Amino acid sequence: MSKASQQIDVREKFYQDIDGYNMAPLWEVYRTLITPSPRTPAVPHCWHYDDVRDWVLRAGDVISAREAERRVLVLENPGLRGQTRITNSLYAGLQLILPGEVAPSHRHSQSALRFIIEGAGAYTAVDGERAYMARGDLILTPPMTWHDHGSHGKGPTVWLDGLDIPIIQTFDASFLEGFPEESQPSTRLPGDSHARYGRNMRPFGAAPKNASSPVFSYPYADYREALEKMRVQEDWDSCHGLKMTFINPQTGGPVMPTIAAFVQLLPKAFSTSPYRSTDGTIYTVVDGEGRARVGDKDFQLTPSDIFVVPSWCSLQLEAKEDLVLFSFSDRSAQEKLCLWREQRGDDGDTL
Repeated sequence: MSKASQQIDVREKFYQDIDGYNMAPLWEVYRTLITPSPRTPAVPHCWHYDDVRDWVLRAGDVISAREAERRVLVLENPGLRGQTRITNSLYAGLQLILPGEVAPSHRHSQSALRFIIEGAGAYTAVDGERAYMARGDLILTPPMTWHDHGSHGKGPTVWLDGLDIPIIQTFDASFLEGFPEESQPSTRLPGDSHARYGRNMRPFGAAPKNASSPVFSYPYADYREALEKMRVQEDWDSCHGLKMTFINPQTGGPVMPTIAAFVQLLPKAFSTSPYRSTDGTIYTVVDGEGRARVGDKDFQLTPSDIFVVPSWCSLQLEAKEDLVLFSFSDRSAQEKLCLWREQRGDDGDTL
């Protein structure tokens, strides 16, 4: 037996012996744990809404909102099947509420956002205040806030759910509580939080200590108007077009401690330069048509399509007509941990 073979046998015997003490050699896995650049099992993928809408609606025939508690079809990344996640750190799904239904009130450790895909007349109630939802609106349910959903509309309402479930799982910090009644009582008038905090003011006195935005409804009409007014005087960013961040008005920071949300406008015929960042990002088309090149995959985009850009995966966008995109990612968590990085263009410079 050669000396090299003897050494291998010694090592294998050593590994077997230490296994009984619940130990393992780092050197065997070191290069898969600490890598020169991000490596993720998540892959680029696009859910075309025209392909999945019928399945979402058919879920309404399979189970009621009350039985399901949350009637959602999870958007599972093809590289992460069976793990109930769209990226390594985020969950996404399409939720359905039908006229007259109530999704029971509860609260949990997870931060959540809802981006309304279609419908009118439905609402989300957060800590005693209702916000009625319309297409393109962003609704937040911060951690441990009581929230339920219901509908007074005439047709189905569908929204994109985004939660930090995998992050909370990593920390083993999940709590869930049910409200004593199906719906929480309304203790504040609709629009109360926006009146208090959404006009560059806040009530006099000590500032609330919640790390999430006290404004939980961001109507489409408001942010679209802002984009339209800015487009006539703003410089267009080569990687993003005209992009804005939804903020916590108390701090100027992201709307929730683990999830950041964005909206951007690309004018007709605008093409972006290559861009990548460490935050895996989920996009949905609000208005317009275009194309997304994510890594080596091309996706044709139409309204309500949803696509995912994994961590450190190159993205280029092209607008066939004026293109409005909503997106969310774990950037706010990464920035707090001093992990977030980006790379703009083809020059390879990393910031």
